[in-house]
Amino acid sequence: MVSRGQAHTLEAVIAALLLLTSVVFALQITAVTPLSASTSNQHIENQQQASAAGVLSIGQVNGALEESILYWNASGERFHGGTINGYYSETMPTSFGRTLEDSFGDRGIAYNVNLKYTTADGRLRTEELIYRGVPSDNAVVASRSVVLTDDDRILHANMTSGDRIDETDFYAPDVGDGGYYNTIRVEVVVWRI
Repeated sequence: MVSRGQAHTLEAVIAALLLLTSVVFALQITAVTPLSASTSNQHIENQQQASAAGVLSIGQVNGALEESILYWNASGERFHGGTINGYYSETMPTSFGRTLEDSFGDRGIAYNVNLKYTTADGRLRTEELIYRGVPSDNAVVASRSVVLTDDDRILHANMTSGDRIDETDFYAPDVGDGGYYNTIRVEVVVWRI
């Protein structure tokens, strides 16, 4: 009888080891995708950040960043053609907006564009320019600053010059003296969908 009990115990131990081995094997064969925590994921994020930085750099050199910042409907207190919340959920009808859409729109990459500026009391405020949703955990950010002067003018919907920004109800306040108006930090947040 003792040998029979030992046989059942041995059988139970072998069954437990077999079950444990099966579970470990199942966990080992879990697929690793490009978006999982791996070096390839970091590579994708680095590419997205470099692309966003490139779009911002081109926009600053050709004036498209400033054009988009100044594309403001002062009477409507939002960007021309923006939603009731004031921002764009589709392509912004400026050169910078088209460049963003060409760079990210057809590649399964979402993006938001935020404009950060200082208020008269020194606090940092954010104006959403383009909003496509809540960024994922693997979102990357690139930014560029644009200095505005009192002589800069808002742009009408047809891209013609309007009033000087210091004479309108512009979203960013005049915080400077001697011709300096404010510095707008254009922040592009990019992530894979």
